[in-house]
Amino acid sequence: MAGEVYRRKKRLGDMLIQEGVITQEQLQQALEAKRTSEKRLGEIIVELNFATEETITRALTRQLGVEMVNPTAAKIPDDILALIPAPVLRKYMLIPFAYAPNNPNTLRVAMVDPMDMNALDDLQMITHLEIEPYIATAHDVMVCIDRHFGNADSLAAAEAYAKERESKMLAGEDEETDEVGDSPIVVLVRNMIESAARQRASDIHVEALETKVRVRYRIDGALFEQITYDIGLLPAIIARLKIIGGMDISEKRKPQDGRISQTVDRVEYDIRVSILPTYYGEKCVMRLAMKTALTRNKKDLGFSDEEMKVFDHILANPHGIILVTGPTGSGKSTTLYTALSELNREEVNIITVEDPVEANINGINQVHVNVKAGLTFASALRSILRQDPDIIMIGEIRDGETAGIAVQASITGHLVVSTLHTNSSAATIARLMDMGVESYLIADSVVGVIAQRLVRRLCPKCKKERFATDEEKETMGIPANAGNVVLYDPVGCQNCNRGYKGRIGVYEIMEITPRLKKIISHKEDSDVLKKAALEEGMSTLRMSSVRCCLQGITSYSEMLRVSFEE
Repeated sequence: MAGEVYRRKKRLGDMLIQEGVITQEQLQQALEAKRTSEKRLGEIIVELNFATEETITRALTRQLGVEMVNPTAAKIPDDILALIPAPVLRKYMLIPFAYAPNNPNTLRVAMVDPMDMNALDDLQMITHLEIEPYIATAHDVMVCIDRHFGNADSLAAAEAYAKERESKMLAGEDEETDEVGDSPIVVLVRNMIESAARQRASDIHVEALETKVRVRYRIDGALFEQITYDIGLLPAIIARLKIIGGMDISEKRKPQDGRISQTVDRVEYDIRVSILPTYYGEKCVMRLAMKTALTRNKKDLGFSDEEMKVFDHILANPHGIILVTGPTGSGKSTTLYTALSELNREEVNIITVEDPVEANINGINQVHVNVKAGLTFASALRSILRQDPDIIMIGEIRDGETAGIAVQASITGHLVVSTLHTNSSAATIARLMDMGVESYLIADSVVGVIAQRLVRRLCPKCKKERFATDEEKETMGIPANAGNVVLYDPVGCQNCNRGYKGRIGVYEIMEITPRLKKIISHKEDSDVLKKAALEEGMSTLRMSSVRCCLQGITSYSEMLRVSFEE
């Protein structure tokens, strides 16, 4: 198969033009850029935003008659992985995934470029097998290589560093003088970040234990141990992170914060770094954020049809305060940015004040808080009010002063959107009162409160069906005599992380109706407010998460986790 179809002199650019993926002018632009770059033409076309990886891959599938595969979904046997060294896989961007049925002399290989004759020839020489090429996206191939060889690469880098360190000590050199610049540590840290990004991790934890360094990734809200190193590597890893994060390498007794910008598979990541001295050494946590991930279509947030109507109705208010509440990591920023993108029109002046600015949105004026320079949330807000804004976004209401200015701004004709750390929508009103805002002002200004959590999505390929017990039915508010109720449990497969893949929001949206305004102005407690909101049609977090559970989107245990306080 590789012999005839693939040795035809088909050029990528011509095929993409034939498929209508790019124009002749775009191809010329890409070829011009390629003259000064070592990157493949396909990579340059994606970087120039002329086409996506998947569009190019599907076009090649049709042009070459090659089948498209996703190697990350395949369970690849160890003997197949051992056939080709990892450096060769990375060089040619390919991964073997199976033998052809009934023909153990033919190896099936997922390739980014199935027309790469050098790769095909090298593979035949290395494996002594016939190669049957399949096509896959670069992202899927790199995720697969990382999954199977990432730890081996990192351990090899750690071993290389240990040997260099030992040779320096034997030679009587200062082992810390230039260890930061040593390539093994540079490789190890780069691999750590790339691997985390490809596994969709939101945070990387580098922890100092008594005898080892533990690296854990937070994926879909849960921490998973990735790899451990000898404790002797900790100073070099932390020093490298301090250098690329713009921190003081000599300061080891105080907490430090920094930022790293790194591109992984042509996606730019903004990484916030926090270093904290602990008993056995410094601990580092890196929070990874894709610069484009926070702005998404509101239909992807997880609202039900009814919740979407209420959300749209709240956003339609010309003035007032809209609050999004929940603990850290509950998706508040994503909801806020999605709301801002929805409101972002030419005739509207939107200004934000954030700490830090988490994503850049075209057409919106974003202010970064700088406490050292005297630019706090409160002082920035006072200046913003002189900038003729229509909509103001406050990253977080942290104190009474900021809350007071936000209320005044909303009453004087501005729409204010912000976040608060509270557990429910009713508790948010009580929190504003605790901050010193008068109840009649809260009743006048707040138009809606959205409390939210993120639940892990069950993997559609391996989730297991079962019937709910009577106790589970009772917890979900379903009568015991309601008959069989189907729930789904996580299992775990090649396609997911222990039965889950991705997350979705569950919401409690409290629109402030005239009846709720009266309750707030009379300073009634949260329970009275919640009862009235339920009568006005609000769904609690428990009700929303039960709905997700019954639809097979998430599991019973996830439902309990996000609505435990209820």
